[in-house]
Amino acid sequence: MARRRKPEAPANHERWLVSYADFITLLFAFFVVMFATSQGDHGKAARVSESVRKALEDGQMKSVVAAILGGTRDDKGKGNIQMKGPGGARPAVREEPRPADLAASLEPLRAALKLQIEKGQLQISLEQRGLVISLREASFFASGDDALYPGTYPTIQKIARVIAGLPSQVRLEGHTDAVPIHNSRFRSNWELSAGRSIAMLELLVSRFDIPQGRLAVAGYADTVPLESNDTDQGRAHNRRVDIVILNGYGLGSEPKPAATVLR
Repeated sequence: MARRRKPEAPANHERWLVSYADFITLLFAFFVVMFATSQGDHGKAARVSESVRKALEDGQMKSVVAAILGGTRDDKGKGNIQMKGPGGARPAVREEPRPADLAASLEPLRAALKLQIEKGQLQISLEQRGLVISLREASFFASGDDALYPGTYPTIQKIARVIAGLPSQVRLEGHTDAVPIHNSRFRSNWELSAGRSIAMLELLVSRFDIPQGRLAVAGYADTVPLESNDTDQGRAHNRRVDIVILNGYGLGSEPKPAATVLR
């Protein structure tokens, strides 16, 4: 009796899936590294690259990617790793206000304060750190004092309107000349410069309703002169309060609240 021949095993037409899966894994790893690099955190990029390399070597790609991106997946591949819509939660991201176009505010502000500029009471300039309105001491404060002249309130109101219409943070910087001061109220130029900044803040908040959370004060005494302190004119120009409407670059030097207290 003739022996039956064993049927031949059917050809496996799905072997290409193995190579395809390897390719997709490598491609996914590449985009993970690109994502980390785009965040501007070079330390994070290095850690991600090293994690992906180890994952490829050890066959742990799935768990490492989950750790990198955050969230979890179950054994059915469901979870909240970078998922959107039903079935996945997106991590909460604190939205930063878009930087204001300060250049667009420059000419309208100059037009509104044209008379004060022509009289030499103030100067307006667009600098690397933002829009700077420099108020000369002689027009706004008495010598050696931090009280603002009430007659200057209409001028400051025009500046306050521009501040109110922008999302930018504002830094109020007090400056003096190099002549030491010591009177019954101020023991040094440091105290005088800081006092004038605080007086400007209090006026903007109490009279013109600028939120105090948008303002910061600084006193520089005579450490940031505009001109030489060897002449009367130079010293007069150095005695000033700068209202700085900060752009993104200028804001970089401001302290940020801890992430744990952000709401």
